[in-house]
Amino acid sequence: QVQLVEAGGGLVQAGGSLRLSCAASVGTLSFHNMGWFRQAPGKEREFVAAQNWRDGSTYYEDSVKGRFTISRDNAKNTVYLQMNTLEPRDTATYYCAAGPLYYRAGVYDRTSYDYWGQGTQVTVSS
Repeated sequence: QVQLVEAGGGLVQAGGSLRLSCAASVGTLSFHNMGWFRQAPGKEREFVAAQNWRDGSTYYEDSVKGRFTISRDNAKNTVYLQMNTLEPRDTATYYCAAGPLYYRAGVYDRTSYDYWGQGTQVTVSS
């Protein structure tokens, strides 16, 4: 059992940066693939970024490539999402997720992840 707690959201102007963190309050992130998803009002929850536990490979949604970076600190049992050059379209609630070492439905699919945080709001003003 893993319980995830996100932090770091807030209000930022376009072009600014935020760093989200996701810590395990119960359990460990070790031996879990980690992902970040986001959901804007009235829209489906969508994939943002992920990191593979085995080899550290990273994956990004096309619109965030070159702007967002996912990383993990195993000693701190924490995953991060560094978000630079933020745009109004990045406004959403951001969720971190942990899943088993095999992607049952692929790295980009939310059903590949079993544990979810409560979400943190990111608002980017123009």
